[in-house]
Amino acid sequence: MKPKLALSLLAFLLASIPGAAYQPPTAAVAARWQQEARSVTIIRDDWGIAHVYGKTDADAVFGAEYAQAEDDFNRVETNYINAMGRLAEAEGESRIYQDLRMKLFIDPAEMKKLYAASPAWLQALMNAFADGLNYYLFKHPEVKPRVIQQFEPWMALTFTEGSIGGDIERVNLGQLQSFYGKSPEALALNGRSPALPARAVETGLAPFDDEGEPTGSNGAAVAPANTTAHHALLLINPHTSFFFRSELQMVSEEGLDAYGASTWGQFFIYQGFNDRAGWMHTSSGVDAIDEYLETVSKKGDRYYYKYGSEERPVTESEITVPYKSDHGMAEKKFTVYRTHHGPIVREAGGKWVAIRLMQKPIEALTQSYTRTKARDYKSYWKTMELQANSSNNTIFADADGDIAYFHGNFIPRRDTRFDWTRPVDGSDPETEWKGLLSVEETPHLLNPKSGWLYNSNNWPWSAAGPSSPKKEDYPAYVENGGESARGLHAIRVLQNKKDFTLRSLIAAAFDSYLTWFEKSIPELVKAWDDSPATNPLKAKLAGQVELLRTWDLRWGVNSVPTSLAIFWGDAARRGAGGGRRGGGGGGGGAGRAASVEDPLGNVPPERLLEALSAASDKLTADFGTWKTPWGDINRFQRLNGDIVQPFNDSAPSIPVGFPSAQWGSLASFGARAYPGTKKWYGTSGNSFVAVVEFGPKVHAMAVTAGGESGHPASPHFDDEAKRYATGDLREVYFYRDQLQGHTEREYHPGS
Repeated sequence: MKPKLALSLLAFLLASIPGAAYQPPTAAVAARWQQEARSVTIIRDDWGIAHVYGKTDADAVFGAEYAQAEDDFNRVETNYINAMGRLAEAEGESRIYQDLRMKLFIDPAEMKKLYAASPAWLQALMNAFADGLNYYLFKHPEVKPRVIQQFEPWMALTFTEGSIGGDIERVNLGQLQSFYGKSPEALALNGRSPALPARAVETGLAPFDDEGEPTGSNGAAVAPANTTAHHALLLINPHTSFFFRSELQMVSEEGLDAYGASTWGQFFIYQGFNDRAGWMHTSSGVDAIDEYLETVSKKGDRYYYKYGSEERPVTESEITVPYKSDHGMAEKKFTVYRTHHGPIVREAGGKWVAIRLMQKPIEALTQSYTRTKARDYKSYWKTMELQANSSNNTIFADADGDIAYFHGNFIPRRDTRFDWTRPVDGSDPETEWKGLLSVEETPHLLNPKSGWLYNSNNWPWSAAGPSSPKKEDYPAYVENGGESARGLHAIRVLQNKKDFTLRSLIAAAFDSYLTWFEKSIPELVKAWDDSPATNPLKAKLAGQVELLRTWDLRWGVNSVPTSLAIFWGDAARRGAGGGRRGGGGGGGGAGRAASVEDPLGNVPPERLLEALSAASDKLTADFGTWKTPWGDINRFQRLNGDIVQPFNDSAPSIPVGFPSAQWGSLASFGARAYPGTKKWYGTSGNSFVAVVEFGPKVHAMAVTAGGESGHPASPHFDDEAKRYATGDLREVYFYRDQLQGHTEREYHPGS
């Protein structure tokens, strides 16, 4: 073996060992990185946003990764630590089962094979991804990675889609631990197949947000006929945890020219636009994941599962999860089980439950990248035919004036005799997937007569008003969700309007009406009106009820009714218990489940008054009076660059008018009180907002939560905070000549 090759192999092997120290590159590798860097120009505008220019797409990828690492290497690395199931190496034993969950699906050996089988152009991008990050570490020896000492090209295949909380993270960690934390003897069923109680077959899929805060996004497109300039408009408004994505531009001489939000460490613009087209993803209610009840028995030292008339052997393998301990690195080994449906993730009533979900890393990465170069509806449709975006709906608009909606993108074809919202019988061959629904077979829209379309993580049956897809035309499994207060609000601001501009689309995105209270406040007022004079709550709540009776149902930083209504809504849904804001809830004592048509779920009138009393008491206890303006409570604060933010009432913060999306606000700010605070601080919701007009030249405005940099010492750590809190979007410098007079720094990576 040649000496240089041997050293490179040694460095690779050492970098793959948990806790291994950084190994400097060989002179040849460093020279190659420097040559790549000379082919890349990064221009930082006066908001710190990186505009990356390269001769080739690979050059642009190299520069984008370098720029992202400059802004927040911790978030870049953490995304890949999580994707590869290596969090426990950094954070200890508490992350073992989270890592096990990822390792059930992400196998480095398999990813390396897929990398080797990838087309040459995609390999070149993955190589540039790794080179850009490794060059950053080489040029910044003061940066100490927590786990990944050296990035490898195949790692890009472990994190391909860009959403927050991907399919794998729907596996319930508690149930996974309950199953794999058992001794081998406890797993043995010895041929028993007990009857399943009803509760045993409920889905084990975890909600996207265990605290109930509505997640996902808003996307809307307006056709030229409904705009003053007769150009298509697009709203891009992802709702994620704050600081989850970078804002940047990637340009090459090979046709790449994309701008928008890129999830830290990924080499494609996830939600954004190019000079001719734009795309926005919203979390979908599509059923893309299924659980199978496997009838398992043990014969000798092997497990078998029933399939039709067969007894098939359960596949067994070992997964090792390294973790950090007080005494250095340790490891925990698991024997894991699989059927042909997928890995076993829990047990239900004596049956093992296998989960099946999309596993198409090459196609997913290909689709995520190639859609950024799609410049019209036809070419975007072509990327959708890869069917590798499993969890998203898509809103599309282009310079030809086309607007479109795509529902889901990975929908297994199934036998409609079965209830796919619950685990199905894995022993019945009829429960097998029968291929995928084609793009044509899924709910979709092109240029609806309404002249607008949208999605707010609700069902597609209202996506374009009267022009929407019809529920009866599709199998039930294409959509598990329903209508929402936010969906009703989107319709309210989009319908019957023919004079949209960029500015009025921004106004629609930040419209202050709260649809959840449209029916619930009248119920409260009626409960008070109907209450006898002898009820002690009658006098106590007279002022509060009168204020809410005349409220216009609009949020604002100076609005007292907003504070009172939100505290009351929380208390009513939580059984009049008051306390911090939370989502969901059943409203203790409710007669039926809440819905958008019946937001309180038939809470008894006296309970509504008790909830208002509790809300008033809580406001008074925390803020001195129930007449507290909403902006005194609802705050944006960014004190440091930690992924999990600290909050402090005595430190500076900014009032935010818009509340949680659960109340029907399109602009979303998921906030609550934290230990030691009375004020509520946001951690999720609006994270990036952009509006785009596709005329002869693209015109866009945008804002991001806080700022582009994750470094508190940077002027771009929180320079957008006030704009964010007030919905004051700034101009996007899309064309290079727009950067004249707005350039903070121009450089090659590493210089």
